[in-house]
Amino acid sequence: MTEAAAQEPTPELKAWLETWKSSAQQVVSQIAGQPISFASSSEPLPVSDTDLWFTVVCGGAVRGEMALRLPAGSGLRLAQMFAGETEPATELTADHKAALEELLRQVAGQAATALRTPAGEVKFTVATSSSTTWSAAATVCYQGGADPGPMIVIEIRVSAALASALEPRAENPPAPLAEPPSASYERLMDVGLEVKLRFGSRRMVLRDVLALSAGAVVELDRPLQAPADLLLDGRVIAQGEVVVVDGKYGLRVTGVAGPESAS
Repeated sequence: MTEAAAQEPTPELKAWLETWKSSAQQVVSQIAGQPISFASSSEPLPVSDTDLWFTVVCGGAVRGEMALRLPAGSGLRLAQMFAGETEPATELTADHKAALEELLRQVAGQAATALRTPAGEVKFTVATSSSTTWSAAATVCYQGGADPGPMIVIEIRVSAALASALEPRAENPPAPLAEPPSASYERLMDVGLEVKLRFGSRRMVLRDVLALSAGAVVELDRPLQAPADLLLDGRVIAQGEVVVVDGKYGLRVTGVAGPESAS
C-alpha cells in the first residue's frame, strides 16, 4: 500500500497534531502511573494485516476525518495498561479492543477540550474501522513508552477535508453585522395577520353536537355584558365591547393582554 505524497502541514494543522500528541501523552501517563513522552515523525509506519484502525469523525466548529492506526503490539500494551493487567498477554481479545477504544475516546475528549475555538466546540467520535480508502493530507507517528515494555506507536492520518477545514480563512470577507432589532421588525410591519372575535365558548358532548339543527340555541359561558376576546392565532391579545360599524361587527378595545396573560 502506498500513500500519495503529503504536503507540508500548515501551522494550524501542526498545532492540531501537537495537541493530539500532548493529549495522548497525558492520558497514557495517567494510566501508566509515570510520565510518558512521545516523539513525532512524519514517516508512515509499515502496514500490517494485524494493524488496528480507528476512525475519528470531527464535528462542531471543525469538520473532517482522521484515522488512527496502531500496530497490534502497541494496541495490546495500551489496552492492558488501561485495564490494569500486569501479566503479559499475547492475544488481543474483544475486551482488550474495547479497552483500547475507550482509551482513545479519552484522548479525543482531552484533545476536544484543548482545541476549543472562538467559533465553538470541537467534537470527536471515535469508532473501530478498517483501513482508510482516502489518501492522507498529512501523516504523523507518535512513538514513546514506559520501562519496562515495548515501544508504543500511534499513527494519525488527516483527511484532505479536515486539513482544508483547518486552513486560515482570513481571505474571506467578514460577515455583515446583524441589523438592529428595530430594522428587522420594520420588514414585518406589512405582514397580514388574521384576528378573530370570540363572544364566548362552551364544551359540548358529541351527542349534542350531532343533534344540532336550524333554530337550536347554544348557550355560551359568558354573560351578556362581559367583554369579548380578540384572538390572534388562538391567543387572547385584547378585550373590549362589541359595536356595530357600518353594519358590521367591531370591537372597541378596553384592555390589551400582556405576554404573561395571553392564552
